[in-house]
Order: sequence, then C-alpha cells, then structure tokens
Amino acid sequence: MKTVLLVDDDEDIREALRAILEDEGFDVHVAVNGKDALDSLRSGLRPNVILLDLMMPVMSGWQFRSAQRADPELSLIPVVVLSAVHEQPDDLAVHASLRKPIDIERLLEVVERAAA
Repeated sequence: MKTVLLVDDDEDIREALRAILEDEGFDVHVAVNGKDALDSLRSGLRPNVILLDLMMPVMSGWQFRSAQRADPELSLIPVVVLSAVHEQPDDLAVHASLRKPIDIERLLEVVERAAA
C-alpha cells in the first residue's frame, strides 16, 4: 500500500482529501503544519509522496520544504504542492504543483505518478 503524508492546516480540506485518497487505496497520514510533518518524518514515517499546503501557521510549506531538502534522509521524498497561492518560487523543486480548489482527478493522477 502506498503512503501519503497530507500537510494542510485546513481541517475540512484534510478530511476530504484523506477520505478520497483512502478510497483510492492509499494509507494517509496527516499533519496540521510543516513542523508537525517534520516531526512525523523524523520519527520514522516514510511516505511515498507528501501533499503540501504552503500557507500554514507555525511552519509554512516553504519552511518545511527548506528543512526537508536539507535533510538527506528526507530530501528524496516527492512533494506535490497544493495551494491557493498563485505565484510559487521555482526553487521549491517539487514534483508537481496543483492550485486550490483541487481538481480531484488531476490530484489522483499526480499522486499515483509521484508515489510510483
């Protein structure tokens, strides 16, 4: 079973995406911000892909991505950004970027490809 780490501070979005991904056969772990996600990863979680919001309190998606890329044990986990932010710096170096509101069919295609 492929594992997804979903990082988003919006509970409604987290729960809706979790339900959709679980229905598609993914094992979904959630984090409410970048710090929560890093803590999970540093505790041994190794998802096939990370779905990452950018605008979050405590630790933003940009801050998370910087810390993830600096850690050799975590840097190779593919990241798909899910954000309402229109302009995203190219230096995020992510697998894909999807704008909110999320097109579910497109999300599933991207997650399948990233998690392969």
